[in-house]
Amino acid sequence: MDPSTSAYQLLALTALSGECSPDAVSRLGIRPSYGEKLLTKLKEEGYIKTHYRDRLRGYRLTNKGKKLLLTDNPERFSFYLGGNTDTNRPRSDYPRRLRLQQASIVYAMLLHAGVTVFRDEKPPLFQPGNQECHRLPLPVFYSSREIKELGAEAVKINNSRTMGILFAPKCIYAVFYTGDSLMKWEYRTELKVKTMLNYHISHGVLNREHISPCYPPDTPIKALLIGTDMDTSLKLLTSTGGFQKSYFYLDTSFDYFHYLPAAPAGETLLQLLASPYLSAALRQLLLSDLQPPCPDYGLEHDAAANGIPVLLAFDFDMLRLSRFYTALSFHGLSGHIICFDFQKAVLQQYFGEAVTIETIDLQKFEGRFLH
Repeated sequence: MDPSTSAYQLLALTALSGECSPDAVSRLGIRPSYGEKLLTKLKEEGYIKTHYRDRLRGYRLTNKGKKLLLTDNPERFSFYLGGNTDTNRPRSDYPRRLRLQQASIVYAMLLHAGVTVFRDEKPPLFQPGNQECHRLPLPVFYSSREIKELGAEAVKINNSRTMGILFAPKCIYAVFYTGDSLMKWEYRTELKVKTMLNYHISHGVLNREHISPCYPPDTPIKALLIGTDMDTSLKLLTSTGGFQKSYFYLDTSFDYFHYLPAAPAGETLLQLLASPYLSAALRQLLLSDLQPPCPDYGLEHDAAANGIPVLLAFDFDMLRLSRFYTALSFHGLSGHIICFDFQKAVLQQYFGEAVTIETIDLQKFEGRFLH
């Protein structure tokens, strides 16, 4: 089977995740009508099978499908299709299946956004005994299971909700998938993820002796949350953590909490967040018609326009948005926000009459900066 075909890509995605969500198929750029025909064909040919239980439908590889991938590229797939692992022998309980399906959505978005994810295309950073100096093909993603190859050192983050770590130029993201609701959240556990990454930048597998380009000690380590749609971001922005603060709320475990939807717009934002040069170019363009920030306002902002503080919100850092909202309320000020058009409705709901909103046309941005 040709690796460039949609059929092969779908098999590969199923191998990476263990069980592919129907929602992940469209994230590969496959049209819904063709996706249905493709799935039917792969099932008829015996490469995948449908697994339906507890009202959750997913797709798994058959032995024939696994054999095809392992024969074609063992270096890429043996990690996922060997042993008693969740990706090789998926369990049937609902929570574990749901996590596998969520992973398939995240992987599909990463692949479609041009992020390196396959084992044969990236260095074995977290494997024991790894002492070589490797060049990172940025942006590159390592799943939580790959990070746990560190062994005993990674036990302290076993309960983290992170799907894995995205290494981008000049910053690092811990990636989470929250779906359409608040995910379970334990402050101390997620703080340990950041602490572990900080340690490895200075002394471990991420220091300058082991990787190039290297990360300086003050590299920002950010949280990147992916949800079903933009409506979910409002739940995250306004959450207080629920009973005993066991669900997500904006805390200080990370200094940045970016949000993007599992949609084409989210993939564009993912490309932007993974490229500091692209972000800087967009910021420069947006700030060119504005005045510099005014220290007299007593709040965090990027610029001023006609005496009003302006916040660039296209990166949808929820922690920064929350601080801006709180400061405007405290000082009794009005603000102005610049964001993408697909982010406007949620921000209008969150800020109410406290801000005016100016939007960036997503299609025009893609045409100018990504093509």
